[in-house]
Amino acid sequence: MAHDRPASGSPLDLAVAELAAVTFRDDLTVREIPAPTGLAPSSYALAGDVRPEPGAHESLYGTGRFLLLHDLSEPEPWGGPWRIVCFAQAPLDADIGADPLVADVAWSWLVDALASRGARYQAASGTATKTLSKGFGSLAAEGDGAQIELRASWSPTGDLGDHVEAWAELVCMLAGLPPGSEGIEQIRGRGTARA
Repeated sequence: MAHDRPASGSPLDLAVAELAAVTFRDDLTVREIPAPTGLAPSSYALAGDVRPEPGAHESLYGTGRFLLLHDLSEPEPWGGPWRIVCFAQAPLDADIGADPLVADVAWSWLVDALASRGARYQAASGTATKTLSKGFGSLAAEGDGAQIELRASWSPTGDLGDHVEAWAELVCMLAGLPPGSEGIEQIRGRGTARA
């Protein structure tokens, strides 16, 4: 796997050790994945899936990616040496997907998750996209579907573990599993994810 990881003892290696100490809830499976190259001199990436089916590549409930970038030159837009880029998506029931405020709610859940963990940051930006779909022809039986997707980035200024915990909370929230719901059946039914 290509991770753009520098020698042991580097700032990124210390950060990865900090992230490795985080314990995630049982219904979120988190694993290291290859980090994209060319975004920063060093990077580290995680993937998270909510209640994945055995052998499945992605969860039917929700999925996310967490990317930690490090650049000692402190790019001006970052305002520091670190940048986090995250992605989270989940299917929605069609009636929830039609709500005009669902994108605003997704962004507020990220901000709330960061605040609840005490994760300090600056220069946050992102997009929340909702997709509505309707099947036709041989897909008509699948009915209407909806999906929410959040892409965000920010520059962490504190404990990196707090930030990965906030990301994990966001992924679970989008999938209908709020904090404290470990081991409880999903709050809403699975939507049909189609794009």
